[in-house]
Amino acid sequence: MKLSFMTLGCPEWDLQTVIDRAVEYGYQGVDFRGLRDEIDVTTLPEFTTGVADTRRRFDDAGLRVCTISSSLRVCDPERRGENLDEARRTLEVAANLDVENVRVFGGGPVEEIGHEKAADIGVETMGAVLDLDGADSVRWLFETHDHWIRSSDCALLLSRITSPSFGALWDIGHTSRVGGESPEQTFAAFGDRIGYAHIKDAVYDPNHPQAMDDGWRYVPAGTGSLPLAAGLTLLRQAGYTGWVTFEHEKRWHPELAEPEVAFPQFIEWFRSL
Repeated sequence: MKLSFMTLGCPEWDLQTVIDRAVEYGYQGVDFRGLRDEIDVTTLPEFTTGVADTRRRFDDAGLRVCTISSSLRVCDPERRGENLDEARRTLEVAANLDVENVRVFGGGPVEEIGHEKAADIGVETMGAVLDLDGADSVRWLFETHDHWIRSSDCALLLSRITSPSFGALWDIGHTSRVGGESPEQTFAAFGDRIGYAHIKDAVYDPNHPQAMDDGWRYVPAGTGSLPLAAGLTLLRQAGYTGWVTFEHEKRWHPELAEPEVAFPQFIEWFRSL
């Protein structure tokens, strides 16, 4: 498996700091979900007019931009135009940086129309995305997130979008903490459609001042109660050689540890497994 971190965890770092720290801590790649004040990196000079220099810096450091974590919400009918515009921008960045993966969300008005009708929208939207020039050069990965955490719900899209360019992004913590599934259940449902994995740990501690609305709070990997090691073991046993990304949500939860502490700590935990 190859290790990367998501830039949600280092919202104050500039591009060169991201590169330098990734090398220093022992990561092989970087997953971009924002850079400093901008969440959509496809609009930044480092990924547009200056993308050749960005590519050179990553190549010189021996690193990959493994993923662009987009804001596409493919099951939201009101975002169809925005989704396609962002997909086009993302494809251009991916081509220039040799990016393997693009993360997409489900989203959509599931509470009003239900999962099946929302999945119809997602299937149609992803069909339009996959028809874009160059779309088959990356893998579009549907994250177990928001209304789409249970594998049975995600399967409403995965079973109908059979293109090898579409797969699942398994957030091992989400499917357990929110979806109520064991790693074995999720893995059995997704199988070889898993193209990427997110890792973050949490503990149920509703009286803690840093607890989220559901009573859980994030803690360093390996110190919480989520079955991260079990999920990674299943991936290893299946011969998974793809990316495992540390998703440290510092941008959304500023009380979390600084990346200078959290990023090397994650590497140490992963190597201890």
